[in-house]
Amino acid sequence: MQKFLQWTLEAIREDDALMSWMEEKRFEWVPLVSSALKSVLLGHTFIILTDKKREWFGKYLSQSLNSFDKNRPLLPIVSLDELCINIDEANSKEKIAMIEDMLMVAFPNGYTFFYIGQSSSQRAKIVKHSERSFLWVMDEHLQNSFYLNSNDDLLDIKLIQLARLFNKSIDAVLFNEISMEDLG
Repeated sequence: MQKFLQWTLEAIREDDALMSWMEEKRFEWVPLVSSALKSVLLGHTFIILTDKKREWFGKYLSQSLNSFDKNRPLLPIVSLDELCINIDEANSKEKIAMIEDMLMVAFPNGYTFFYIGQSSSQRAKIVKHSERSFLWVMDEHLQNSFYLNSNDDLLDIKLIQLARLFNKSIDAVLFNEISMEDLG
């Protein structure tokens, strides 16, 4: 079994999508993905939420992570937009608490938020208070999040590349290319 950091570097270098920009950022990436992968293995449901600008990516991500073409078990991945149609009305602590209560009832084995977008978004407030979150945040360096620049001309391409790398990481864990111990 390889250590996850080394596996990630090899996956970046082997990818045809020119991911050289990720080589340095892998030190930021690996601890976050390790934690997310542990959540997957514990049976947590991934709840995807994006800011408004990246709703397209949330749909792409949920479809690509649970494609029947993957030849792996389907993962419990849902969109918070679909679970809570009025998500944009959650603009107070009380309303956010109501959402959290609903999620605890709906997912008794646990859940992990997967947020992609601006940290200043109203939607980000829902996930910022959760201890179990996997964040790809734009324009602000937050602890335990992966930083991206929203003004990057290649942002959409990078998001898709990150989705591919995350998908490959899930495969690596599920098919024993790396072990739980390698995740730290």
